[in-house]
Amino acid sequence: MASRADNIASSLSFANFGKATELKQRIWFTIGALIVFRFMSFVPLPGVNPQILETLYDQTRGGILDLFNTFSGGSLERMSLIALGVMPYITASIVVQLAASLHPSLMALKKEGEAGRKKLNQYTRYGTVFLCAVQGWFLASGLEAYGAQSGLQAVVDPGITFRIVAVINLVGGTMFLLWLGEQITSRGIGNGVSLIIMAGIVAQFPTFTSNLLEGGRTGAISPVVIGGFLVMVVVLILGICFFERAQRRLLIQYPKRATERGGMQADRSHLPLKLNTAGVIPPIFASSLLLLPLTITQFAGNSIDPSSKFGGFVQSLNQYLAHGQPLYMTLYAIGIVFFCFFYTAVVFNPEDTAENLKKNGGFIPGIRPGKRTADYLDYVLTRITVVGAIYLTVVCVVPEWGIAQTGIPLFLGGTSLLIVVNVTVDTISQIQSHLLAHQYGDLIKKAKLKGRLR
Repeated sequence: MASRADNIASSLSFANFGKATELKQRIWFTIGALIVFRFMSFVPLPGVNPQILETLYDQTRGGILDLFNTFSGGSLERMSLIALGVMPYITASIVVQLAASLHPSLMALKKEGEAGRKKLNQYTRYGTVFLCAVQGWFLASGLEAYGAQSGLQAVVDPGITFRIVAVINLVGGTMFLLWLGEQITSRGIGNGVSLIIMAGIVAQFPTFTSNLLEGGRTGAISPVVIGGFLVMVVVLILGICFFERAQRRLLIQYPKRATERGGMQADRSHLPLKLNTAGVIPPIFASSLLLLPLTITQFAGNSIDPSSKFGGFVQSLNQYLAHGQPLYMTLYAIGIVFFCFFYTAVVFNPEDTAENLKKNGGFIPGIRPGKRTADYLDYVLTRITVVGAIYLTVVCVVPEWGIAQTGIPLFLGGTSLLIVVNVTVDTISQIQSHLLAHQYGDLIKKAKLKGRLR
């Protein structure tokens, strides 16, 4: 049965969109911020030769760095100021959240409310700066090494000065993106960091589409393969929309109360548990963890003697962790499953939920309030998280394997589709929420919700 909120949402009309002045301002601010992000992706690092960067990047094309380049909107390929994107911030968030769940002092800090959250965010930013500095140093060293091996002058004036300047600019570019994402979240529509990642992926769509069509024209890719992949993409989008909206509704019963007519009435509501509580976090987290060591090894590996034991190890690591390789697919799947359960445990605490229900007099029919309710919630949440983890693993891993086998552009991967569809749905939901608040009076009449005024 549809709830009252569902009835209101179904009656929502965009006819009065022009009257929602605040919503229009938020949307224009978001569009403007994303345009600034795209402009930043074309500003090259000081001291690099942008004319030969594409040639140097071709040496690593087809590897794990393609995913990094996709998430950054092609900034890595052009070696812009924001070449690292927001991935260092995501990696730092993983570390801080893991520490907050394991370390007693950080766990206590997490329970302090808004003040504790701000402190953890501060630690996350410190970690972001550190990771940017490490990755930026190896990125600058890799540029010099690639230029020396290929004979192309990728760096105008190589040396320690260039590396320091590159690190400072890369750190500043990533921190600027974080600030821009926070501004979008507070003054725009949607989650700022997620929108920046989605904008980077969508920006690569024309290039990937042209490559796909060119491959079909030249015969490099079979038309049957292209048609099958397009069908798979449509099926993936429909499946993602279905599973992301799927939820388990637990009936919540409240004690009977006296009504205005002198009778007794029991209130009922539902506790919705999403099938995929973690959203797009698991594949992003798993990807960023794989990106951190591989970014270093792929760029630093060219400055290491391949005949040495360590050089051979680095080359073997890059080979085994390439797209479609069994080791990469296994680690990626394990990372997705792990972060599904980890992030679900972070955002939903059965004990706190059971305690809040008990304080408000609510209970699940047939389940005792308190510990029994917490155990039941944990049991149900674990079961649906298993299904959600399997769904995410299939959506993200199977297309990646198909891409590696057929050479279809990376944009059509499950991770990219999952991010684009999820962020789009969440953004549209926020727009609907703003319109709902603006048109609430008219929507109640359209939904024919009846009430009595005394």
